[in-house]
Formats: sequence, structure tokens, C-alpha cells
Amino acid sequence: MQMDEDTRTAARHSERMDVLRVLLVDDHTMVAEALAARLSVAPDLWVAGRCATGDPNLADIVRRARPDVVAIEVEPLGPAIGEVLERITTARPGVRLVVLSADRNVSHAVDAARAGADAWVPKEVGADEFEAMLRAVCRGHSWFPPEMLGEILRELRADVGRVKEYHDPLDVLSPRERDVLASMVDGRHGRQIAEDLMISTDTVRTHTRSIFTKLGVHSRLEAVSVARSAGLWPPGQSAAAPRLPFRAAAARGPMPRSSRTAASLTVEPEL
Repeated sequence: MQMDEDTRTAARHSERMDVLRVLLVDDHTMVAEALAARLSVAPDLWVAGRCATGDPNLADIVRRARPDVVAIEVEPLGPAIGEVLERITTARPGVRLVVLSADRNVSHAVDAARAGADAWVPKEVGADEFEAMLRAVCRGHSWFPPEMLGEILRELRADVGRVKEYHDPLDVLSPRERDVLASMVDGRHGRQIAEDLMISTDTVRTHTRSIFTKLGVHSRLEAVSVARSAGLWPPGQSAAAPRLPFRAAAARGPMPRSSRTAASLTVEPEL
């Protein structure tokens, strides 16, 4: 990134209007550079940075660039789309997400929507339309291809239905989140969980925060209590196995939801 020149350009733009900071995440360098050159012509858009989709420092780059909107190409991610988008929103809460993709897999679009994507834009879209979408999502609008929208809405409604039924409080968790929670029940912490599941500690933090939000809890202790009450066992154990020892506070079972809301200060995920 040419930060000095970009900073001067942004300063000149800011004198005239509010400028939207854009981070481009794409493995194809030539495509990203061409798109950055196109966006640099728009007086209200500023490319605050560029990086590869698989960059291990993606979260740090997002924090440094402080984008209003991230345009990310997701083909290389496959089923990890949701996980990477959640990592971005954890690093920059409130950021808008525009997915660029030639992928027609509706399940991937559903995962993106669940993770907070504001738009799923086909790669063949024109530059003018893409610019318009960047501005639109920053105004609170969303866009998904019409042929995908029906299935996406059905899946999101099903998610809401599962939460309302709440027969099993863990139904709201993704398979990977259940793995992380099971490791917590086993008494393992951030780095150990990351090593066991072969993921980064940043990803463990992202999943942990998501678990807290979905279960309506404020701490690791509460999450473990809910998991035990729902019958979640550590990896390699079954319901017939003896219960692992755990702190007495967790043995009281899950707190009522009203009590969770009134509980003490939110506790950051323990690592």
C-alpha cells in the first residue's frame, strides 16, 4: 500500500465530501489493481488497502485499514466463507461486506448472509454498478442475486424458527462452533483449542464470541454450563462416560435468559 500518497489523496477528498474507505480482498493481483485504479477515480471512494483472500494477517490488515466496506472475492474460501467473513466483522465491527463471486453455490451465499454479508455481487457486473453497490450497502441496503434470494430467505427463516423452538439451545451453533464449545467443556483454552482443531487463535476468538452471542451468555463459564445442561460432551466421550469434574458454579445449570441479561459485565473470550 502506498500509504503516504493515499493519505494525501484522502485528505484532499475529505475537504470536499465524506469519503468511503474501501478494502479490496482478492487473490488476483491484476484484478485488484485494476479495480483499485477504477475506484480511485470516484471522488467519494478511497481504496484504503488491498490484500489476498488467504492472507494470514487479514484481521490485522482490516484493523489497520479501518474500512467502511470490504469487497472480498470468495472463490478460494469454499465452505470457509462464513468463518472468514466473521473474522473480518470481529476485527472491524459494523463494517459492510460485499462479496464478489462467480460462485453459483447457493449454500455458500447462505453462509455469507449468515455471517453478515450485505451483498453478493456476480463478477461479471459492470464497474458502475459495482460502485453503486458499494455506496448502497454503506447506506444500509443489501443485494443478493434474485435467483438465490428465495433459498437464502428460506434458510434464514428456518434459522429463526429453530431459535424460537429452542428445544436444544445448541441447535443455533454451527458444527465448528460446537467443536469449539465441546473443547471448552473439556477444559481446554484458546491455544489448545486452536492446535486441536487446526485453526488460528483469532478464529477461536471469533467462534467463541459467536457462541456467547448465540447462547445469550456473557462468559466461558456460562457457555460451558449451557453445553453441559444440553448434553454436549467433550470430543471422544459419550453420554455414558463419566462426567468430567468442573467448577461448582457451572454445575447449577444454565442461567435463565433474564438472569443472563442482568449478569455482570461481559467477559471477553478466554485464551
